[in-house]
Amino acid sequence: MSAMDELASISHLLPLPVLKDINQRCGDWLSTGGKHDDPYIHQQLSFANNFIKAQEDK
Repeated sequence: MSAMDELASISHLLPLPVLKDINQRCGDWLSTGGKHDDPYIHQQLSFANNFIKAQEDK
C-alpha cells in the first residue's frame, strides 16, 4: 500500500481543516512531479498518524 493509499484509509479520522491542509500539500507535491510514495508523502502520513494519536490521547 502506498503512502497516499494509507492517507486515504485514515482520512475519515481527520478533521476537515487538517485533511484539507494535507490534501493541498500532497496535491502541490504531485503537481510538481512528485510521486505517491515519495518521502514527502510519507512525512504527511506521519503527521496525520501523529495527529490522530494525539487526539486519542486527550
